[in-house]
Amino acid sequence: MSRLTRLILLYGCLAALLVPTLAVASTGDIATIIESFIVRQFPDASSHFWVVNETQWDGDEMIVDVNAVVQPKQQPQPVSSRFLLLFVSGKLEAVQSVPLDGQSECKTDEA
Repeated sequence: MSRLTRLILLYGCLAALLVPTLAVASTGDIATIIESFIVRQFPDASSHFWVVNETQWDGDEMIVDVNAVVQPKQQPQPVSSRFLLLFVSGKLEAVQSVPLDGQSECKTDEA
């Protein structure tokens, strides 16, 4: 194998390793923002978890449908909540509480 071929293979492998890392970083940022929102929304909770039900993308805007289950301190039953989160350019811009039994009506604007 020539020196040039080895160099090309090395750079190709490095590029293949970096591409998934970049994709995970953006997803991790959204997860960190959701976690921060839930902690701020329920500051007195003894524990919590959240699940993303659905996401919708439109350019640099993303709507995330999230269910949160929170265990309040000194209460035997957990409390469930549902939110629609609007991200614009990777930043949380708006939040809407949604009834748990309701359907989200996220649709792209039709011109």
